[in-house]
Amino acid sequence: MQNYLRLLSFLKHHKRIFLPAVFFMGISSLFEGIQFSLLVPLTDILFTHKKVVVPPEAPAFIGTIVGYVNSIDSETLFKFLIAAVAGLILVKNFVTFWYGYLMNDLSQRIMRDIRDQLYAKIQNLSLDYFSKKRGGELISRITNDVLLIENATSYGVTDLFRQTFTVLVFVIIAFAIHPKAAFIVFFILPLVAVPMSQIGRRLRKLAKSSQERMADINTLLLETISGVKVVKAFCTEDYEIDRFKRQNFDFYKIRMKSIKRILLISPATEILGFFCGIVIILWLGRQVMDQHLSFGVFTLFMGSIMSIISPIKKLGNVNAITQQALAASERIYDVLDAKITVMEKPKASFLPVLRNKITIENVSFQYDEESGGVLQDINLEIKCGELVAVVGPTGTGKSTLVNLIPRFYDSTQGAVRFDGVNVRDVTFASLRGQIGIVTQENILFNDTVQANISYGYRKATQAEIEEAARKAFAHQFIIKMPQGYETFIGDRGFRLSGGEKQRIAIARAILKNPPILILDEATSQLDSESEKFVQEALDKLMQGRTVIAIAHRLSTIKKANKIVVLEHGRIVGLGTHDELLETCALYQRLYETQFNM
Repeated sequence: MQNYLRLLSFLKHHKRIFLPAVFFMGISSLFEGIQFSLLVPLTDILFTHKKVVVPPEAPAFIGTIVGYVNSIDSETLFKFLIAAVAGLILVKNFVTFWYGYLMNDLSQRIMRDIRDQLYAKIQNLSLDYFSKKRGGELISRITNDVLLIENATSYGVTDLFRQTFTVLVFVIIAFAIHPKAAFIVFFILPLVAVPMSQIGRRLRKLAKSSQERMADINTLLLETISGVKVVKAFCTEDYEIDRFKRQNFDFYKIRMKSIKRILLISPATEILGFFCGIVIILWLGRQVMDQHLSFGVFTLFMGSIMSIISPIKKLGNVNAITQQALAASERIYDVLDAKITVMEKPKASFLPVLRNKITIENVSFQYDEESGGVLQDINLEIKCGELVAVVGPTGTGKSTLVNLIPRFYDSTQGAVRFDGVNVRDVTFASLRGQIGIVTQENILFNDTVQANISYGYRKATQAEIEEAARKAFAHQFIIKMPQGYETFIGDRGFRLSGGEKQRIAIARAILKNPPILILDEATSQLDSESEKFVQEALDKLMQGRTVIAIAHRLSTIKKANKIVVLEHGRIVGLGTHDELLETCALYQRLYETQFNM
């Protein structure tokens, strides 16, 4: 029930659309009942030339209405019925159009809001969340899961109110005509509701499994399409095709199980409706034959009971759609309710530009309780203007250490301070605005070269963009591209070589012109000639700036004012290149096996 209320909570911001739509649905159902009731005088008075006869159990106001109708002459009644039916059809179709339009508008607004909320939450989540979630799974939440909620809000909520109103209207008509016979409705509803509830529960489980399989498919698509070069390089096309077929077949099997249960709803309710109709005919048919009930009234009663069956069938489908949407909403709220572990304080202060030093004090870090400590008791001082190199074997926490500086993660213990100010106390913008990052993994977007270089600094002029590209030795190959700086580079820079992508990433950092640079193998993807030029540009850029570089290249390390040697998450060496060669056994080993090649 709680999940259902949370699902309906998406409606609360759109009451101005939802309430008029519900009102129009009620009017449409009421007019449908009135329109159907006009069959009584049409059948009894105009066609069979008899009086309308209702059973004595009928309420007094029904007898008054019937007496008035019986007193009208046939010609006047005929004209009135023609005009009434025409008016009712016009009004009913008018309100039907508007509630349909409003409910679809409501559905699209809700989908827009949910996607906005999901994307905003994903953007604000801390990096540790993404280490536990697959990209394809998150994409599936925004696409496939949201689509199921769209069905629930557009068709499900519409039918929930529309068919409920219709059932109420025809139940009222049935009770108004023959209260005793109408009690049969109370036997129909439980017989239908019990199996519908069981089918709904099973559908919810199947829907969750279906959405998980779709997330698997999205993940596979994302990985193999973005990694198509690797697939082709290792000739694993057939393997990936088979893997996709298996996952697609699993999705197909689960969907067919759901479809089978949804299709059971219609024949089950129709069979129950048939037997109810037989009971009514045996019960009331005799009264018609004995002229205790007119044929038109019998037809209206019979039609009212039968008219309840179709809405009940649709309400069964609503239950199926709702159960699928509830499974989807659980997955959506799994994202929306995810805890943001790295948050900006409500009254965070502005961090002035670094003037003295960055200090890392007694810092320890681990991703979660299950995994061991990644960093342990780190104490480090980085003076303004220094080049600090971080080295060590793979998996020793080098990237984690530098990620604590822009506060991509928060340390489990200890603190990172800028001129004595704890980074947890300042705004993200004032902290990260001082830091330029060039990573080993080149993150480029499917946009123009110009847009990728000016990413994060949209006000940059063309001259500034080109100057940054020149400093990164990217200008020459950019102007040779088909549209120059306006050339689209494809998904993740697919149309560029590794070296070209790296130089654009460096140009982006140069354009930002930050006082602090974090370089994670910034020149690792460049050929020797490009590396030489870019290294010269970086040398100029690093003048007067604080630089933290994760490096394997000896040329970078030798220039460092300070080298930090990490092993198993601890600092085992700290000093200059020459000092460490004398004092640090691990650094000596790294130098001999990796640096001195």
